[in-house]
Parts: sequence; C-alpha cells; structure tokens
Amino acid sequence: MTKVSKERFPNTNNNLSVKDAPKTSVGLPAILGSIQQMNKYMDMPDALKASLKMNQKSGFDCAGCAWPDPDDDRSALGEYCENGIKALAEEATSAKADPDFFAKHSIDDLAAMTEFVLGKSGRVTHPMLLEEGETHYKETTWERTFEIIAEELKLLNDPNEALFYTSGRTSNEAAFMYGLLARAYGTNNLPDCSNMCHETSGAALTEVLGIGKGSVTLEDLHKADLIMVIGQNPGTNHPRMLTALENCKLNGGQIISVNPLKEAGLIKYTNPQKPMRLLFGGVDLTDLYLHVRINGDMALLKAIIYLLLQREEADGGVFDHEFIKEHSVGYDAFINGIRTIDFQQCLVDSGISELEIVKAVDMICAGKNMIICWAMGITQHANGVETIREIVNLLLLRGSIGKSGAGVCPVRGHSNVQGDRTMGIWEKMGDPFLSNLEKAFETKIPREEGYATVPAIKAMHEGKAKVFIGMGGNFVSAVPDTDYCADGLRQCNLTVHISTKPNRSHIIHGKRALILPVIGRSEIDMQESGYQFVSTENSMGIVQNSKGVLEPKSDKQRSEVAVVCGIGKALFADSEKINVNWDSYKDNYDNIRNKIEEVIPGFENYNERVRQKSGFYLPNGVKERNFKTKAGKAIFSVNELPVNQLEEGEFQLGTVRAHDQYNTTLYGLDDRYRGVKNGRNIVFMNKDDMKSLGLKSKDLVNIHSDFKGERRSIYDFRIVPYDIPSRNLMAYFPEANPLVPIDHAHAITHTPVSKNIIVTLEVIDN
Repeated sequence: MTKVSKERFPNTNNNLSVKDAPKTSVGLPAILGSIQQMNKYMDMPDALKASLKMNQKSGFDCAGCAWPDPDDDRSALGEYCENGIKALAEEATSAKADPDFFAKHSIDDLAAMTEFVLGKSGRVTHPMLLEEGETHYKETTWERTFEIIAEELKLLNDPNEALFYTSGRTSNEAAFMYGLLARAYGTNNLPDCSNMCHETSGAALTEVLGIGKGSVTLEDLHKADLIMVIGQNPGTNHPRMLTALENCKLNGGQIISVNPLKEAGLIKYTNPQKPMRLLFGGVDLTDLYLHVRINGDMALLKAIIYLLLQREEADGGVFDHEFIKEHSVGYDAFINGIRTIDFQQCLVDSGISELEIVKAVDMICAGKNMIICWAMGITQHANGVETIREIVNLLLLRGSIGKSGAGVCPVRGHSNVQGDRTMGIWEKMGDPFLSNLEKAFETKIPREEGYATVPAIKAMHEGKAKVFIGMGGNFVSAVPDTDYCADGLRQCNLTVHISTKPNRSHIIHGKRALILPVIGRSEIDMQESGYQFVSTENSMGIVQNSKGVLEPKSDKQRSEVAVVCGIGKALFADSEKINVNWDSYKDNYDNIRNKIEEVIPGFENYNERVRQKSGFYLPNGVKERNFKTKAGKAIFSVNELPVNQLEEGEFQLGTVRAHDQYNTTLYGLDDRYRGVKNGRNIVFMNKDDMKSLGLKSKDLVNIHSDFKGERRSIYDFRIVPYDIPSRNLMAYFPEANPLVPIDHAHAITHTPVSKNIIVTLEVIDN
C-alpha cells in the first residue's frame, strides 16, 4: 500500500547554494547573524533592551534551549548565543498577524505558505475562531473562546476523549495549572514534547539511577577530565554549551565526539566574548571524533567496554571496584554479557575502526572524572532506553557518578521542558504526586494512565479523542507521520492552539478551531496584583525566575496562566467537582507557587527561594550517590546489540535541525555550519554513495520509507554531499517527518524513531 503525502511542505529550495562546511563555529559570523536578526525583525530599542536582560539574574529566561546560566557572574555583554537572539527576534518581532491578516488569507492561502513565511507573518494579536465550513479565521472575544472550549468539553462522553498537549517552554506556573485543569476535568491525557525526545532518557535513568534527570552542574563540565558528547550537535541546538566545553579544554580536559555527521560546533569554537579569540582563532574542542554509523552507538559503547574489561583483567586499576561494590548491583551479570559479545561485529555495526576505539579507551583510562552528554541522536531510536543504560554502565565501571566533574548529562531541548515534567505534565504521574494534588485542591484526581503523544495521535485517528488543546508548539509539524496525524486532527470536534505566532497546526484543524494569543517570555506580564514573574527549570535542575521587560504586542494577548485559568473558570462554573478560585491564581502567581510547594517535594519556601538571584537547585540524590532505584543502588543492566540490517538499495536516514531553526521554528533558510544556503528540502549523502548512483550535488530525488507494508514518501529533495558514513542519510526536521511511521516507536516510551528510518531513493531525471 502506498501512502501519497497530502501534507507536502511547500518547497524551499529556490536558489539553493552548497559549499564545503566550515571547520569552526560561532565567532564573528555569529555576532553578525545576531545583529542581522534583531535589525530585520525587531524594533531596535526593544532589541537592545531585551538582549541586555535575557538570561540575566534580574531578567527573563531565554525561550530557546534549556542550557543553564552560570550560578555566579554572567556576561555584561550578553548572556546569550546567536540562536538565543534568533529566538528573541522570533518572539518579539514587530510584525503582527492581526485580524486583517486572517481576513486577507484563507486557510488554503495559509497552507500554501512555507513554514518560514508562515512563521514570519508575525504575532497573533487577537483570539481567532474558525467555525465549521468557514474558509477564514475570524476575530472573537476571550469570553466566547472560553465558552466554546467549555461547551465542547462538556459534550464529550468521557473526559478521556480530550487531549491536553504541552510544548516545552511553558512556565512552571502555567504547566502546574494546566495539569490541574486536565485532571480536575477527569483525565491524565497530558501528552507533551518530552514524549518525542528525552522520554527515553527519563525512563532509562529512573530505572538504573533512580531519577530521570542529569546529575551534573555547569561547574562539573569545567572540571571534567573527559567529556563524551554523543548523538548531539551543541553548536546548533545548545550553543552556550560550547563555552562549557571550551572551559573543560582550557582546564586540561579532553573531549570525544560521537556523531554520524561532522559538526563544525564540535570541531572548533571561537568564543565571541573573547576579542583575542576573534582575532587569532578559537579553541580546538574535539580530541577524538568517532564518525559512528546511525544507531551504531550501542555497538561502539560495547566495544569500548569490552576493551576496558580486557585491560582490567590484565592489569587492574581500570574499574572502580570500591564504588561498584558499595553503590551498585548487577555487575556480575553485566560483565558476563560483555565477555560474550562479538567484538568484530561491534566494529562493523559502529563503523569505527579498532584503532580509533583503542584511542577512546586510552582517553577513558587516563581520565578519572568523566561526563557523558547526549541528546536526540541517542533518544530517538527503537533502542534509545537501552543505549542510555549502556552509557550509564560505562560511567558506573569508572565510578564516574555522583562526584565532582563526573556524571550523566542528558541535554534537554526547549527551555523548561524539564520543568514541565516536574510540574506534573506527564500521562503517568505517580500516586504521591496525584494524592498531594488531590489533597491540595480537595478534588478527585483520576489514576488511570493517559495518552502519550504517539498514542494520542492514534486516539484522534481512531475517533477516541475529539478535543485537542495545545499549550504552545506546532503539533502537526513536530510529531511523526505527518499525514496520519493531520487526518486525526481533522476528525476532532475542536482543536485549540495557545500560540504566539501562526503555524502549520492552525491550518490542520478540527471541525471548529481556535487560536488563543499569548504573551511571550520576554514580555511584561501585568495582572490584578501587579507585575508577575514566572519560573523555569533548566537542564541541570536549577529553578529560577523569569520576568519579561517588553510591552505586549496587543492588549488582547493574555498570559498562559490567564488562559488556563479562564478555561478552568468557564468549565467548572456550575460544577461542584472542584472548588478553585481560578481568578486568585490568575491575579497573583505567588498563589500558584504556594500550591506547588504543597504538592511537589523540593519546592519548600518556593516563593522565597525563587526570588534569589540565581534561583535554587532541586534535590538530586544521584549527586550524593543516593540511588532511589528499586534496588536502592545504581543498577548495571544487560542490553542487547541492535540489528541494523539493510537490504540492497536501502539507506538509514535520520532527521536533524538546521542552524537556522529551533525545533519547528524556522529563523531562516540557511544552515551555515553545513555549508547550505537557501534550502531545506535537501538530503545529506556520502560522496561515494552518490558516485555509485551517478548522482551529483543538487540532483533531485524522491525518498520513500516502507514500513509494515505501507509506503511513505517525500518529494523533490536535492542531494547535498557531506562527510557522513556510507549508506547513511540526513534530512531536515520537520520536512522529513512524513517518513517516520506512527508505529515505529520505542516499545516503552513511545518515542518516535526519527533518527533511524529505513529508506530508498528514487532518482528523478535531472
């Protein structure tokens, strides 16, 4: 069966230019890029005012990535990166998508726009309603939007027919109230973006270490003897991490990078805040670059551990037996499994030579303190949980858990995606949280597990979910199997998107659709009791406050907290189900934080501690070697080597971000670090593979994935030669998302397998 894509993303390959990728990152081009973004999309007074307050102790948290700010001094020149400025320019743009914009552009007109053009149309200024059968969104009132949402929710036969989705940058306060809203209504259907990225990290780390978060601080990265960066591209996705890697190198540490693509950000870094570096060149970051095959990470890790075991048994001193004996279980079974692996097969599967693996082993043996960092290059695989458990195995052998300069470092994506989970945005929160929530609000809270993102899409498709409410994000573009998801959304009675700007999800709508405009992180949040701040949690478990400084673009925009409380007030107006004064939480966020303190351990004296200039750290037992696993200790695990078998003509394709984007938000159409300009419908390919197929740079191909008898396709993609292993391909997210089968996800976490799609190429007559 062939599935012909109905949701083809408009092509963006006009005037495509391709050149060799650079060997260094940031530096002067990043400074110029930041200035150009502010100048092009923002009013310059706003740009200057906001840039000086972004990530500062008295300012607002960047709406981009979740990388932590320094605890102590922060740069007066600007505590941000190029992509942070792009995120600011995107949010604080001077352009407006007002009612006239929607009157001018029909749904069909909007659908014909590229993701880039649609996103650059400006900030949504008024609540907009699309009634069934209408061709245009029309302005409505906030009172009417809340009435419609309440009406549609009350018409459902079962609360589990409603979905409450959350994007990663929702504040702690909004996330907590949103979770309360869904559960008071009667469902744990709280799918979120974590389901699609670091859900595997949380599952693996909780199982073997006792907490689903990282165990290191920024200072630990500076002190590490060795950092392994695996399945991650910090130069584009977390640029401020490069400064931490630079500090590690300047302090005498070493770095091993593991990635199928040669990424400029991992090769060399020119710190833009150090003038002498700008003049005389940057710092070489990677000491050993392991050019691993797609999903060859497990094979690489096993090969490394195999050689470490040989050295331990020959000479001793490699494993930290004192740590292993006192703080772990499962060592013997794990070691017996390592003894039986096929080392040569690991070399084949990883694509790494024995000589290079020996170099890695030498570096690991030389470093007492080791940190391993990873992102979606590890998590978005069918064996993502298992690979992360193997990462932990390696660290446990060296005793590199719970001490200075050592530990696990899953690098989260969107700012506050980790905080949302802490606040209860999860479809299967444990009974302690639910019981505390029930007690704090004196209402019955359901215990039935809800839908994660992939099951939620299936529920819509099967008619089991009929109302979709999205708190931020661009759902249809972010998720796998674009056509399948779009079909599901169209079957809903109502789709609601709480948004700052127009996006593809506003076009793929239910019978009725609402766009609810909200203020951004950089903007002033003024409520009845005065100027409000929100709080967020970064990738290293620090909770800090965030207070906007710019005027909102419209007096019709509301805060996310105000929107949630408005829905709650309308939904429960005549109900005895829950007795909540929603206005009191909307008017003063201190009241929300008081309730968070009642419900979630670690938030004692929340309102007092969050007002500290650098915020506060949440408890993390792993840092003190207090492992809250079922065994009461860290757990060695036995993990199978995945089978990566390709038939003739098949390739493994992974999705990646360009440098000019963050998740589904496109800042531009260039990918400076990979030598691409003015194009997104492209596929990176090994030069020898191109030669064998008679392909040249910029030749056109269609790409097909066949999974369980169904074919999914994307069309008119141009080939770009790149330093990538043979029979591996990379294409941009979200343009390649239609290839990701809805049923190809991790068995435990339902995380889509976006980094290992088996595809074939159809060469178009060029």
